[in-house]
Amino acid sequence: NLGARFDDRVTGNTEFFAPDAKIIHVDIDPAEHGKVRLPDVAIQGDALHALEALIEEYETSGGSEVDRSEWKSTISGWQEQHPLQYEQADSGFPLKPQFVLEQLRDNTPDDTIVVAGVGQHQMWASQFWKFDHPYTWVNSGGLGTMGFAVPAAIGAKAGQPNRTVWAIDGDGCFQMTAQELITAAAENIPVKIAILNNAYLGMVRQWQELFYDERYSEVYLSPDHPDYVGWAEAMGCAGIRVESAEEVLSAIEKANAINDRPVVIDFRVDAFEKVYPMVPAGGSNDDIILGPEGDADAKAKGSAPS
Repeated sequence: NLGARFDDRVTGNTEFFAPDAKIIHVDIDPAEHGKVRLPDVAIQGDALHALEALIEEYETSGGSEVDRSEWKSTISGWQEQHPLQYEQADSGFPLKPQFVLEQLRDNTPDDTIVVAGVGQHQMWASQFWKFDHPYTWVNSGGLGTMGFAVPAAIGAKAGQPNRTVWAIDGDGCFQMTAQELITAAAENIPVKIAILNNAYLGMVRQWQELFYDERYSEVYLSPDHPDYVGWAEAMGCAGIRVESAEEVLSAIEKANAINDRPVVIDFRVDAFEKVYPMVPAGGSNDDIILGPEGDADAKAKGSAPS
């Protein structure tokens, strides 16, 4: 672990986290050592300097590359046994967010820079976008920085003006930093924003459904307020609304063709679609919920975080 704490999003129940692993924890703050997981080796220092020293020691000691073929084969087996799944209705409605992401992925350049906010859309983007180039997936990871996507996408486009930049955002995240698109329009930074608008703070709603007996609190946002197309146009951007699967491809093609201003697409997606797999709060990776078939069991256990 290089310069990070063992947060619960990584470890789950620490009693069952990597029980057979040797833990080396590098952190500049000695108070972090052993606070969550007792390390076998604790190194106090700057993560960069520690990593440089470890690499030097590895190279001078004649270290050899570890054979990971068996582990990779195990992971491939899990992926085949438990593939990512969703079903887009033939009628095209409700529109599934996974379908939107697959269409975006398949109809943008391979080296497109993809930026995400925080929540369900972040998880779906990481699952359904196949990245073939380094430095093309930008998000705040476990920091949970809602509102990250729009300003980060503007920065990515400013730094790589010849690359296509798509921000995948949720309606909750978009509302936090959408005003930055005024700067993008004024400075002629033509980023493209895909809002997966499910009218909820989706990840929180999912947890409240599964672990709080559907006692929803402070998560409903409304699909119509604000008017994202009108808001985009008021900020000097192009605005597009999509409500069914049949409209997705033409909207993406239209957005890709606009390069003189930012573009915002309001994808009206299924409000009750959930992200899988997921690990309940307080559980271990052995308690993983793989799909809807595990919902009833999760609700019965009532694994609500304290």
